Amino acid sequence: MSSGGGGAKRKKKGHEEHEEHVNHERWLVSYADMLTLLFVLFVVLFSMSDINQKKFAQLAQGLSASFGSKSAAFTGNYAPLDGASNNAQIVQIDPGANPGDGSSGTEGLNQKQKEAVERAIQAEDRKKASANADKAVKEAENMKAIENKISDALAAAKLLNNVKFTIDQRGLVITVVTNEVVFAGDRADLRPTGEKILGAIAPTLAKLPNNIEVDGNTNQLKAKTKYYPSGWELSAARASTTVRYFTGHGIPKKRLSAVGFSDTKPLIDPKDPRSITMNRRVDVVVLTMLTADQAALLPAAAGSDAKLHAGQTTAEAKAAAEAAAKKVEADNASAGTGTTGSTGTTGTTDHSTLITADTRN
Repeated sequence: MSSGGGGAKRKKKGHEEHEEHVNHERWLVSYADMLTLLFVLFVVLFSMSDINQKKFAQLAQGLSASFGSKSAAFTGNYAPLDGASNNAQIVQIDPGANPGDGSSGTEGLNQKQKEAVERAIQAEDRKKASANADKAVKEAENMKAIENKISDALAAAKLLNNVKFTIDQRGLVITVVTNEVVFAGDRADLRPTGEKILGAIAPTLAKLPNNIEVDGNTNQLKAKTKYYPSGWELSAARASTTVRYFTGHGIPKKRLSAVGFSDTKPLIDPKDPRSITMNRRVDVVVLTMLTADQAALLPAAAGSDAKLHAGQTTAEAKAAAEAAAKKVEADNASAGTGTTGSTGTTGTTDHSTLITADTRN
C-alpha cells in the first residue's frame, strides 16, 4: 500500500510540475497578428489615397504582362471575382494597358492627365538620351587621347605610318597592316619590325583598365599555304601570336582575347587594288566600357575619327585644336562684318605605296 501511495504521489507531483509551465499569455500572439494586419490595411489605404499616375500605369502594365496576354484574369478592362457565378456583378478594373498592346497605360485618364503622363515619359527619355550622348562624347575623347599616346610612341620609333586608327561602337581600333612588316606572307611568326610596332603599342595598353581584343584578318586571295590549310587558321594564329606578345609585355592575359576572321571582315572593298595589302592585317581593339546604348553613339561622337585615319600625335592634336579655335574666332569675326572666312582643306591618306603585287595572305 505504501509503495502504491508513493507512486500516486509522484504522478501527482509530475502533473503539478507540468501545470507550472502553462503559457497564460498565448492570446498575445493572435493580438499581434491582428495589429499587423491592421497596420498593413492602413498602409494600403494610405498608398491608395495619393496615386502617381505614371507609376500606377507602369505597375498595372507590368502585372498584366506577367499574367500573359491570354490570361482570363486580366482580359480587357474587366475581371471576374473568384467564385463568382455567371450572373454575378462584374468588377471593372483599369490595368492601364491591355497586355502586349504596347499602349502607354493612360486608359481611364482624362486628356490633361494623358498629356501630363506623355510629357513625363518624353522628358525622362530625353534626359536618358542626353546622358548617354554626354558619356559617348567623353568616351570618344578618351579613346582619342589613347590614340595620341600610342601615336607618340610609334612616331618616336618612326613606325607611325604602319598603323591606322578607327573609333567604332566597340572602342578604339588600332589597325596594324602586315605588309611583310609584321608577318611574313602566309606566316604567323612576328618579324623584328612587327615586334617593334607591338612594343610601342603595349606600354599604353598595359596602363588601361579596358579589355583588349585582337582580331586577325587575311585578304580575299584564299591562297593555300604550307603551314595553314585556310585563312581561318592563319588569321587566328596571327591574332594568337599578337596576344602572346602582349602577355609577355605587361598586359594581363585575363584582359586579352584573340579572334580569327579570315577574309570575312575586309577593311577595304575586295575590288579595290589596295585590299590585297590593307585587308591583310591585325586589329587591336581597346574595348569600351560603356553600355550598349551608349556605345552605339560612339561613332557619331567620334566624328571624322570614326573613319580610318592616320595616327595623330599629342603635339599634332594640340596644334589642330588651336587652329580650329582660331578658325572659329575668325568665322565669328567675319560673321559680324559680313565677310566670308576662308575654308581649310582636309588631307587624305595616300595608300598607293601600300599596293603590292603580292599574292599571299
